[in-house]
Amino acid sequence: MPRRRALGLVSSLPLLGVPATGAWAQFRVEVAGVGLTRFPFSAVNFRGNDAASENIAAIVRADLERSGQFVFVPPLNGSFDETSRPDLAPWRERGADSVLTGSVTRLADGRFDVRFRLWDSVRTADLGGQSLPSTPANLRVAAHKVADYVYEKLTGEKGVFSTRIAYVSKAGNTHRLWVADADGENAQAAFTSNEPIISPSWAPNGTQLAYVSFEKRKAEIVTHEVATGRRRVLASFRGSNSAPAWSPDGRQVVAALTLSGNAQLYAIDAGGGEPRRLSQSGSIDTEPVFSPDGKQIYFVSDRGGSPQIYRMPAAGGSAQRVTFTGNYNISPALSPDGRWLAFISRINGAFRLHVMDLASGNVTALTETGGDESPSFAPNSRMIIYATRDKGAEALMTTTVDGRIKTRLAGAQGDIREPEWGPYLR
Repeated sequence: MPRRRALGLVSSLPLLGVPATGAWAQFRVEVAGVGLTRFPFSAVNFRGNDAASENIAAIVRADLERSGQFVFVPPLNGSFDETSRPDLAPWRERGADSVLTGSVTRLADGRFDVRFRLWDSVRTADLGGQSLPSTPANLRVAAHKVADYVYEKLTGEKGVFSTRIAYVSKAGNTHRLWVADADGENAQAAFTSNEPIISPSWAPNGTQLAYVSFEKRKAEIVTHEVATGRRRVLASFRGSNSAPAWSPDGRQVVAALTLSGNAQLYAIDAGGGEPRRLSQSGSIDTEPVFSPDGKQIYFVSDRGGSPQIYRMPAAGGSAQRVTFTGNYNISPALSPDGRWLAFISRINGAFRLHVMDLASGNVTALTETGGDESPSFAPNSRMIIYATRDKGAEALMTTTVDGRIKTRLAGAQGDIREPEWGPYLR
């Protein structure tokens, strides 16, 4: 079974302002595979960008290419910004269906003003633009927001480049909970420990994480405010407290507790209090996750003799089995649009990522690797992040739901595990 890591307490630091240092500070992005349709686009270097620490156009290009839905066309020579009205015919002849221009201006208060405009070179249309004031430290966020704008204008779907991911690392005896941009860059340690940390889960408003900490030499569920670093123990009941999952309204956390001896599902108010038992079985029930509408809970149980995925009403009640392909299915993840169920299935001893179309029940294997774990959907339901072993090393990967496009966010040495894709910030 894929390993579930855990972490304990050495220090707890506020996320904001903590520098990302050493081998874990940056990821290298590698894209494999192509989609059936890709939008050819071009982006010129933003005027005035030399005064900034981040190359806005380069980040936008990397974001769009990583989605697998865009292909970059080298820009024409010349100076362009958001105020220019370029002759789009030469861009169209070069094969660029859209063109992004912009500027970066340092303001008197030390901030930057990132401005951009998007052009449709096929229809010769102005697709609009924005002004994004930014601190020097948040220039990458501004660039991701530019990419989100371009993505939405050209695909009709909301972009996820300005969202965040959380994951866990282990290097030697040091365990860390990280929060990073969706591309894996700008990683900052939210929590550092000499004991394990497992199962990070984002609150639906994107401001908190719940996770399991072993800092007191037992499994406790802790909630953690990402911006301030403030932590609070939510569940430290008798036995084990594990696998937290937030309800879509953020009012409660469902977790696997061993109050009755075997792991069962319980609901706990997000503000704390006594747990309310939801599942009633003599087996092990764990890894709960809510359906997007909050009406059902999917979870893993061995009540049928081997681990399978079931669902039951969110208030508790009788459970229905969901997975029937294979005899070992774990780690359910629901897409935010409610269409897909991602999970890990053991096939001939290999743990591989699969996805089920919930309407039809059809199951598709998305990978050919053997150590996949912890799938989590992007908030637009278009991609899945997961941990795996790739090229002999542990890594974070993303894949499109059809499995055609995969991205490797490859770190340096050590374990990289338990990724969780954060929601859109509210």
